[in-house]
Amino acid sequence: MHFNRILLLVICFASLLACKGEKPEPSLIETGKPRAYGEPHRPRFHFTPPAQWMNDPNGMFYLNGEYHLSYQYYPDSTVWGPMHWGHAVSKDLVRWEHLPIALYPDSLGYIFSGSAVVDHDNTSGLAAGDTPVVVAAFTHHDPVGEQAGANDFQKQSLAFSPDGGRTWTKYAGNPVLANETGIRDFRDPKLIWHEPTGKWIMALAVYDRVQFYASPDLKQWTYLSEFGIPGDTRLWECPDLFPLLDPETGETRWVLLVSIQQDAPNGGTATSYFIGDFDGTRFLADPDRQQWLDWGTDNYAFVTWDNAPVSPDRRIGIGWMSNWQYAQQVPTEAWRSAMTVPRVLSLRREGEGYFLASAPIGALESLRAEETRLGRRVIIGEQEIQGSFSPDRCELLLQTDLERTTASLFGITLTNPGGDRLIIGLDRENGQVWVDRRNSGPKGFSDAFFVGPHSAPLDFGEATMDLRLLLDVASLELFAGEGKLNFTEVFFPSSPFQTLTVWAQDGEWVLSDGRVYSLGGIWEEAQ
Repeated sequence: MHFNRILLLVICFASLLACKGEKPEPSLIETGKPRAYGEPHRPRFHFTPPAQWMNDPNGMFYLNGEYHLSYQYYPDSTVWGPMHWGHAVSKDLVRWEHLPIALYPDSLGYIFSGSAVVDHDNTSGLAAGDTPVVVAAFTHHDPVGEQAGANDFQKQSLAFSPDGGRTWTKYAGNPVLANETGIRDFRDPKLIWHEPTGKWIMALAVYDRVQFYASPDLKQWTYLSEFGIPGDTRLWECPDLFPLLDPETGETRWVLLVSIQQDAPNGGTATSYFIGDFDGTRFLADPDRQQWLDWGTDNYAFVTWDNAPVSPDRRIGIGWMSNWQYAQQVPTEAWRSAMTVPRVLSLRREGEGYFLASAPIGALESLRAEETRLGRRVIIGEQEIQGSFSPDRCELLLQTDLERTTASLFGITLTNPGGDRLIIGLDRENGQVWVDRRNSGPKGFSDAFFVGPHSAPLDFGEATMDLRLLLDVASLELFAGEGKLNFTEVFFPSSPFQTLTVWAQDGEWVLSDGRVYSLGGIWEEAQ
């Protein structure tokens, strides 16, 4: 970080402290001022902040019929700054209600990423009555210590809510875990209750590895172990450790999600995972078996909900739909960044190992409106798909008959009158799917954005191949191979895409079935 930026942030931090503990002036969220959900590039069915900057999802839990989503938020600018926790709730993970900011910076620093858990048994002793207390763990980031060159400017702290997550109080004994590692990057605590040992487990990102800590009460923490890739020097962030039941054997395996700050498959940042075992002390997995949760450039900091009402073979999570290579330069004005759609994770066997399958949350189907049936169709050359849907906000479900498809390359192209073009290619010869956004909109805001095409391996060995594509104004989320492949990308056309064309090269693309759904919006201004 450049010195001038550090100095600016320290000045901002000093201004916050000048409030002497009083709540800052109300933000756009709290004043109820009009929200520009109809502005260019604003997604219609993805979560976005009412205004200003957003990044990592934080503090996610389910209680009293509501899913809580907090997020890294700076209410005074559309670029990163002194971090707060923004806050929203949903009954179905699709339609969201914005709430006042949950956590503000204080004398210990900015409020960096973390998690929240429902303390059903009041192990923390923080409950005020019969209502279960919700406890959040987060990183206090001291910008003054960072500017001074200290190594311990990131520490872990707690906040708690006795009213189901509506209001928060910071724990008087903060911080609860000081940084004694000598490593400057010491952050993003993710909590989980480990029933076999009767303890809370914290997974913490410590530069190029994850460290694990245990506590009986969320206040006193003991170091357990660490996991990393020998020789890896990339920055790790936003870990998440959780069990998943193998639906075939009934055995429990443990998943460790880790977001990587550089050198992802298509450049920049992305979310990866390891599958192994956790005995209450150590996470045991093959460090060479790092797999990617999403191969696109725009799914980072993916983490999961605590206490969600799902079976042991499912886990629900969400990611930040951007990339640190260009997140602060993308051409939006009143707001910046969106979340992916919430996704359901499950274990699938592959040979002697496993992979994580991922699918959009089922409630998303409630947004489906008019249906355009494609039926069985043979595509030769180019065919425009027309129907009662808008190409910039729709869902495609395509089933490919690979036994009858002879084309070596086939796919989908989106265009608008301004000449912008987004291409999704299915390359059978090379076993790949790729997305080309190089000509998807006006250039100039970031050199790192307009590179590619971006690609991912795709198995064409089965008789059929399923493809599900969600398009929402300025983003695509692609799912294939029954959820094995996930591919998320953002783009910024000069005007909405108006034409959707399917095409095939060197042969025929045979669809055994196909449907396109028009999708409704989740915000009043987006209907």
